[in-house]
Amino acid sequence: MAIQIPSSELSEAFVRASGPGGQNVNKVSTAVELRFDVGRSAVLPGAVKARLRVLAGNRMTQDGVLLITASEHRTQEANRAAARGKLEDLVARAEVVPKKRRASKPTLGSKVRRLTAKAEKGEAKKLRGRPREE
Repeated sequence: MAIQIPSSELSEAFVRASGPGGQNVNKVSTAVELRFDVGRSAVLPGAVKARLRVLAGNRMTQDGVLLITASEHRTQEANRAAARGKLEDLVARAEVVPKKRRASKPTLGSKVRRLTAKAEKGEAKKLRGRPREE
């Protein structure tokens, strides 16, 4: 299905980053803060929005805005691409509909095996005690 998010629904801000960059890191704002308003998005179906809220966790604000930061690289362009890649991965994971769990019961054979093993264990433990005089 692969949902494409238009650039008009994204907003980017560049901030100073910690990490690689040497002396440049103190002068240049290379880290990217990518914001995506999930609640107001026209391209995401309701079910995908709900799964995205769960997957996002702490990256989702109270207002329903997804905040993704990228500061791994030394350039704005590389960090911008990394942030958009993170967003694409998150949306792709939210697109996948989880399988419904079917309740199952143990088979008769597994029940019998469990009970015989339990009886054997108990018998072995009984033999560890002191011998009784009769």
